[in-house]
Amino acid sequence: MAFCGKCGTEVKPGTLYCSSCGAPVGTTPGGTGPSPAAAGTGVSSNVAGMLTYIPFVGWIIAIIFLLVEPYKSERFVRFHAFQSVFFAIFCFVLNWVVSIAGLSALWGFGFSPLWMIGGIIRLGLLVLWIYLMVKAYNREQFMLPVIGPLAAQQAGSAHS
Repeated sequence: MAFCGKCGTEVKPGTLYCSSCGAPVGTTPGGTGPSPAAAGTGVSSNVAGMLTYIPFVGWIIAIIFLLVEPYKSERFVRFHAFQSVFFAIFCFVLNWVVSIAGLSALWGFGFSPLWMIGGIIRLGLLVLWIYLMVKAYNREQFMLPVIGPLAAQQAGSAHS
């Protein structure tokens, strides 16, 4: 199945222009050249966006995609890469805070419900990470509160 690089609409094989938005098929969202899948240079932009959200290692993949052509020039991949890096930093800080709070409660009072709350928070973050992977794979630009607009700003600023 082929999809339009601009709007994500499914296009029939051999079609030169998208029937929905009119963009040439096989170009990046900016219309500047062939997409990675069309050029045979690697994975498509939706798979690249999804890979940036792999829990625990996606931020490393995201940084690589921000440095390597053709992905560093694709706004869709850049957005997901930046959002993944910012989300990983948020998760690291939140995990640290929850761990410190749980340990301090454990040292002071014995068993604490903060350990269970911390586990629920970590599980929620994992579910959110998987949700972001699905959204990126489906060519959707789901913005997290606060982090999403920062990622969009970064994705549009350096390379377009």
